[in-house]
Amino acid sequence: MTVADPRIVLLRHGETEWSRTGRHTGRTDVPMTTAGQEQARRAGARVAALGLRDPLVLSSPRQRSVRTAELAGLDAREWDALAEWDYGQYEGLTTPQIREQVPQWTVWTHPCPGGEPADTVAARADMVLAIALSRLDDRDVVLVGHGHFSRALLARWAGLPVAAGNRFGMFPGAVSVLGFEHGVQQVVSHNLT
Repeated sequence: MTVADPRIVLLRHGETEWSRTGRHTGRTDVPMTTAGQEQARRAGARVAALGLRDPLVLSSPRQRSVRTAELAGLDAREWDALAEWDYGQYEGLTTPQIREQVPQWTVWTHPCPGGEPADTVAARADMVLAIALSRLDDRDVVLVGHGHFSRALLARWAGLPVAAGNRFGMFPGAVSVLGFEHGVQQVVSHNLT
């Protein structure tokens, strides 16, 4: 890879109390922990080391993402399309709590009552990636967001169904780089902390 190769960088927000304890956090605007703020600062050094071309930085409107961008030294514009998966009635619950009522539940394989279906998440991820791709002639793109939606972006970039997002981890404050090899979309690096 050369510096001129176009890239889309995914940056997950730093740790929150809810992410630390496994609570599904979509619409709820939970602040980062002290550890999460440090993760965001360290992520900024990782992003800076990439030598990005005049990056367009877009962030979920949730304050944990906006603040991550700020602490990482990135001047981000907020974009609603980068919001986390809407968990509906499962907002604030952990997977074990949900599985008390729906055994084997995962966000990837089962619906979230009152929330966002996987096909809607896939369509949103495809739209985000199409817009990011349209900017890569001029500059690189940084998308600051959330765990599940970033994993959906990874799956769709790799040409996989959104449910394949369960095959990718995305730690708080982690960086993943999407790029190309011989014109083929590939995950260049993933889940760097």
